[in-house]
Amino acid sequence: MIIVTPFYMLATSHPSFSSLFPLRMDDHLDDDSFSDVESDIFSTRSATSSATSQDVSMRSGSPAPSVYSVTSSIRAASYRHEYGRGLNNYSEVYQLPADDEELDRLDMQHEMFKKIMGAYPPPMADVMADTHWETKSVLDLGCGSGSWIMEVACDFPHCQAVAVDLVPMQSVEMPPNCRSEVDDINIGLQHFYGEFNVVHARLISSGIKDFPTLIDHISQCLRPGGLMELLEFDFRVYDASWKPFSPTAMDGPWFPRWMSYANMAVRQRGGTPDAANMLYSWTLQHQAFEDVVYEEYFIPTAPFMSCQDPNYRFMRAISESFREDILAFLRSGRPLLLGSGLSESLVDELQHRTHLELKEARTISYIRVERVYARKRS
Repeated sequence: MIIVTPFYMLATSHPSFSSLFPLRMDDHLDDDSFSDVESDIFSTRSATSSATSQDVSMRSGSPAPSVYSVTSSIRAASYRHEYGRGLNNYSEVYQLPADDEELDRLDMQHEMFKKIMGAYPPPMADVMADTHWETKSVLDLGCGSGSWIMEVACDFPHCQAVAVDLVPMQSVEMPPNCRSEVDDINIGLQHFYGEFNVVHARLISSGIKDFPTLIDHISQCLRPGGLMELLEFDFRVYDASWKPFSPTAMDGPWFPRWMSYANMAVRQRGGTPDAANMLYSWTLQHQAFEDVVYEEYFIPTAPFMSCQDPNYRFMRAISESFREDILAFLRSGRPLLLGSGLSESLVDELQHRTHLELKEARTISYIRVERVYARKRS
């Protein structure tokens, strides 16, 4: 069943989503008044039902904590510098930076996602309930800054948490039950089969060559009854009617043009920029999964909403946060666009005009974020 509701509609006007999107277990927010409306006004539709080298020493044979440790030589070998940014040194597919500026952006983005949809999908508490016969294990694929997996390690101290990315995690506050592994998941996840209760992957499609195959690998990494959560955006910008802007319209906004070039650059390198639109069907068609749930969120790119709106304070806070995320993303995407063959003058113009457009906040536009979670059949 598909549920469609207007963007600003409150929980009292449609089936409440508040029970579907709990906050973190400690339920903290900068402003408690946000908690009643945060999930409801964003959840607009739902449904249930390369040329890559890899040092095998960076792979573990099991998720035992002693298998891997990050040395200074591995950390140094993980990076290269191009176009003024630090990029990973192991994948020719994923070309967003992995430097401090990008990790700060991902931390900020993580906090925004928590306020919109909660820290975890509803089945998480049940899947992660402590038992005497099994140590729960969680895998975060493409962990980025590590915000999500470190919160899991803290919220569920009885579990073992494993973070995988193309560069090692930078945090000096790593929980004792969390570890970082350097790996290119395009090579496969066979060494993790049958080891995890939860597998999470967020915004990794630009670095994934074959997303349906990744979903199959995830299904085999999960234990029976385990939980998969996937979240992606589709490299399009949407108008006030939630229809995609045409990136070629001469009188259209600039952000859709920038995003269109990013889409082409990701595709050129072998990524899967349209994965978001296919997550639900790919998961639904996979025989290993049941209880498949699909959600989509249209997040405003700038604070263009009216101060008369009943959700104005929350909406403005989210849209301002997301605008800062996008502005940082424009800078992060610069190596990707330049590496695709675009001239520096064109990239400069795209970035400059999109920056002004978002700062002026005169164009109503949204980014569509799609999430799917499902359980592995017992």
